[in-house]
Amino acid sequence: MKTLVLTSLTLLFAIALIVYPQAALKASLRGLDLWWEVVFPSLLPFFITAELMIGFGLVHGLGALSERLMRPLFNVPGCGGFVWVMGMASGYPAGAKWTADLRKNGQVSRAEAERLVAFTNASSPLFIFGAIAVGFFHSAKLGFLIALCHYGGNFLVGIGMRYYKKDETSLERASRNPGLRNAFDTMHSSRLQDGRSIGKLMGDAVTKSVDTLLMVGGFIMLFSVMTELLKQTGMIHLVSHGLTWLQIPYNFHIPIVSGMLEMTTGIGSITATSEPLLAQLMLVSFLLGFHGFSIQAQIASILASTDISFKPYAMARIAHGTIAALLMIGVYEIYERWSLESILPLWEPTQDQIRSLMLFFEQNGPPVTIIMLASMMFIKVKRNREKTTHYQRLS
Repeated sequence: MKTLVLTSLTLLFAIALIVYPQAALKASLRGLDLWWEVVFPSLLPFFITAELMIGFGLVHGLGALSERLMRPLFNVPGCGGFVWVMGMASGYPAGAKWTADLRKNGQVSRAEAERLVAFTNASSPLFIFGAIAVGFFHSAKLGFLIALCHYGGNFLVGIGMRYYKKDETSLERASRNPGLRNAFDTMHSSRLQDGRSIGKLMGDAVTKSVDTLLMVGGFIMLFSVMTELLKQTGMIHLVSHGLTWLQIPYNFHIPIVSGMLEMTTGIGSITATSEPLLAQLMLVSFLLGFHGFSIQAQIASILASTDISFKPYAMARIAHGTIAALLMIGVYEIYERWSLESILPLWEPTQDQIRSLMLFFEQNGPPVTIIMLASMMFIKVKRNREKTTHYQRLS
């Protein structure tokens, strides 16, 4: 039955591509523009830096220092603090990638990795303040409300996940001497154990990061096309009828379905409606926590190379979206009752600053993407030649 269903869906997708080739091409190009203008250049520095930090042992050293914070709060080793902070700063699916790396290196157990991946994948501040607050809502002030609910919900999900398989033993025990000297010793021994030279480590950081981002780009384009084909065939209207029993306004039906597939598209459609602002903010908060099936597919692909189960992450997405939407009710009530408009600009960038930053990505993103892709190809070709030469000498 599973084979029949999957085959039928793939066949229908192929037929839709043939029937609506122009719409599919435009949707694919929209996904490509998003990837090479914003996603690739914004995530690549974080990915490369994280690879270097792991190789140099810095993550192990920071883990020794943050063990006493991460273990009581989230029941994960101290090295999870690095994944948590970097995941929030860089955006999805960075947290899943670094959690998978920690699992492959034996720094976390399977249960700890499943707890960690459930709350370390969040939207970046650039996306919340730039794309959503300014780009969609045309108000930088709302970015603070959305960010507060999003990261607050993420924190509460992490607290709840500490009870997931809480009786399983940990691979990493807290140090009795969690001082700077112990952290440096841990970092030094980890670097020696890694054994790679600086050149080899930098090459690995570039190739691994670019490979991961190529996969991310493929998923972005795929789900962009799928969403557009659902609109062209009218299937999205059939799916949206299932939201009627939830008493959700009709204007939100298609945007919610679009957002469940590809988050950015759905959020843009929600903010284009004439429904009350609070309802829009609640649904946007839910979609940010749910991530959309496009991002979930990216994370599932990353986790597939490990023994980390996808189910805890998927359940946490529903919880995160629901908690963030409920938090928005209380936060928005405080925002309106206490007239915080005069205070919030102290906590967030101006609209002109965010627009100039987004314009910078649009102008400089594509060249950076092309240069890094060329660099990755050069490194891989060079390594293949070195391997071929080595094998020839042995023979």
